[in-house]
Parts: sequence; structure tokens; C-alpha cells
Amino acid sequence: MLLVEPDGQLRAQFGDAFGALAHIDMDTSFPAARTRLFAHPYDWLVTNLRLQAYNGLHLVHLAGSARLPVRILVYSDQPDMSLAREAQRLGAFYESRDCVHRALAAYLRGTLPRRDRRDPAVRDRRVVFRGGRRCTDSTSSVLQ
Repeated sequence: MLLVEPDGQLRAQFGDAFGALAHIDMDTSFPAARTRLFAHPYDWLVTNLRLQAYNGLHLVHLAGSARLPVRILVYSDQPDMSLAREAQRLGAFYESRDCVHRALAAYLRGTLPRRDRRDPAVRDRRVVFRGGRRCTDSTSSVLQ
């Protein structure tokens, strides 16, 4: 897997979480990742959408135009629906930054469809904390 992430702390988290599942090469910038992407065959390209002067879609375009046999996951700190839809149109999977760790484990272990057909504007409600009071909270306060 090639991981392109400018944030050192997040790169370390990826390395700790997924080092046992896959060999991870890490880069911090677009130029270094572009060179590495064409020099080695990768099964996965995982890139942040924001890469200083470039963005992760540049890497997605390069991989697609060169017909590299790589699966691509693009994630973003701030939701940008037009860029997310563009990434999906180019054949990449899109996740928000807060869900990328949970999603990547599933991507690496499971079989995936050819394209990500999910709407990036609709958040996966299975991971959302719903909050509120539980019925046990209200009954315990009544009993006391």
C-alpha cells in the first residue's frame, strides 16, 4: 500500500494500525508519491485529498491514465462533495478522515465492488453517536 499523508501524526497512526495487514510505503507529498507509484506495483493507493499545492485527485488521474492496477482510497479532512464525487467518478473510494481507519481495515480484508456508488453527502448512520438518554438512565433517577 502507498499512503500519501502530509500529517506525521496521522501517518504514524496508519502505520501502527495497518502495518500487520499490509506493507505500507509512506510519502508526504505529491512529487514523491508520483515517482513511487510508477516505480513499484501497489495494490492500494491511500491518499489525503489535500496535499499542499496538489491534491490527491492528481494521483488518481495519473493512476487511471496509466491504467495502473491499483485500488484507490481518497479521504478528506473537510468535506468537499464536488471533489468526492470526482474521485468516485474516477474509480476511487471516498471516506471522511474520521472514518478512514475503520473503513480501510474493511477495504483491505473484503471484496469490493468496482466502483464506490455511495453518496458522499450522506453520512453512514451506523457510526454516528445518537446521544440522548437511555431508558435505564431515566428509570434509575426515578428510583432514587
